[in-house]
Amino acid sequence: MATLTIANSVIMLGINSVYPTPVQLQQYAADDVFDFEEIEVAETVMGVDGVLSGGFVFSKIPWSITLQANSPSCQVFDNWYAYQKAPGSDIVTATANIRLPGLGYKWALLNGFLTKYNPAPSAKKLAQPRKFTIEWNSITPAPL
Repeated sequence: MATLTIANSVIMLGINSVYPTPVQLQQYAADDVFDFEEIEVAETVMGVDGVLSGGFVFSKIPWSITLQANSPSCQVFDNWYAYQKAPGSDIVTATANIRLPGLGYKWALLNGFLTKYNPAPSAKKLAQPRKFTIEWNSITPAPL
């Protein structure tokens, strides 16, 4: 039977030229592992005769992942950012796979760009989690 736990999830991230062999992300934030934003999938227009027409539109898929401040996976995003800003370098894309055994599903994410980078944790009573955003070209769900 499916459960709602995320504790047994697995996220693998591959970054062209930086991590060509995907690495497993570790130590997610406790209350905010990752978020997918809603995407617009259709545009509609109402004709003067009162008939609504519409069509499918492609949209980028924003995905934010939040890692504990001491997560070794923060280094993956630090290295991705550093590679892209190095002289003579260029932007590189990523792929990812998310497995949520509790739900019995997996997702393949393709052609992702790092669009928001958090360079350091906020310092409060405890070091705060770091959030990173990747915008994906496509996401494909499948049962495990």
